[in-house]
Amino acid sequence: MEKQTPKGDRIAKVLARAGVASRREAERMIEAGRVTVNGKVIGSPALNVTDRDKITVDGAHLAEPEPPRLWLYHKPTGLVTTERDEKGRPTVFQNLPEGLPRVMSVGRLDLNSEGLLLLTNDGEIKRELELPATGWLRKYRVRVKGTPSEDKLDILRKGIEIDGEKFQPMIVTFDRQQGANAWLTVAIREGRNREVRRALEAVGVTVNRLIRVSYGPFRLGELKPGETEEVRARVLRDQLGLDGAKPKVSRAPRKSGDRTPRGKDASKSAPRPKKHE
Repeated sequence: MEKQTPKGDRIAKVLARAGVASRREAERMIEAGRVTVNGKVIGSPALNVTDRDKITVDGAHLAEPEPPRLWLYHKPTGLVTTERDEKGRPTVFQNLPEGLPRVMSVGRLDLNSEGLLLLTNDGEIKRELELPATGWLRKYRVRVKGTPSEDKLDILRKGIEIDGEKFQPMIVTFDRQQGANAWLTVAIREGRNREVRRALEAVGVTVNRLIRVSYGPFRLGELKPGETEEVRARVLRDQLGLDGAKPKVSRAPRKSGDRTPRGKDASKSAPRPKKHE
């Protein structure tokens, strides 16, 4: 007789959908004994729950999941993309505009990087956008010292290995020279830690400014530093395949470029980003 699959969803997935944390972070919270189901502390995420189960996190009852939402945020330099910083540096979450619910960042931008950071109230959206298998294209405008040769840029276009870590080929375009600096456009699909900076430094190119201008179809547009703009629900449905409040199974984007909505861009105002002087 076949063993029946337990009803409901995995507890970490339910916590992620409720906006408590990403699925991986929720699993760590469970293992730390911070989650109870029907009055009992659970120590493993290998548990399915249904709407009838009573769940608490740190003693607080789990709220009903809100509809999934996504915001574009123009991260300024000088902020770290963490909830709390052990060095006491200011964080993105301490400097968000008032009125936003509890949100999580999709990936990170380091302290000295700026530009588009996606924020969501839904851990499943975060997971969908971060999974390497989905291959969302991230584009950056990068100011570098001097004039990098095409030979150096070709190394990045072919794929580079740094300290045993292999980086996928990057799309690199030389835009223009501006005095002692040059502007490049760099596009990547993996989103590894400090990937663009590390790759350019590995070929002897010094980065002195880095601005993320798009993440898949979502664009920085005219957002000023510190501003947010919510992505419309229709765009979320089109781009992430949302079915009600649940993202469908991830699907890889077209390899010819980043995915774009039919007819219009992925936000209310998404003109091409201005050149940053």
